[in-house]
Amino acid sequence: MFMPMELTVKAGSTVTWTNLDDEAHTVVSVTGLFRSGALDTSERFAFAFDKPGVYHFTCSLHPRMVGTVIVD
Repeated sequence: MFMPMELTVKAGSTVTWTNLDDEAHTVVSVTGLFRSGALDTSERFAFAFDKPGVYHFTCSLHPRMVGTVIVD
């Protein structure tokens, strides 16, 4: 699972996801705004959230893995 599953940041912030698992994972916006490639252990993906809103994401390899970034 993504930890934390929900994160609140200010507009203009960059969020970085790091895969700490032994399996590959992706970070994919449900609206198509951002999409990482497959991240192996210790690999990272970052995205800058410029506009306020609620952004839902998932792992395309494991669709039950979901999370939300709330941008103020």
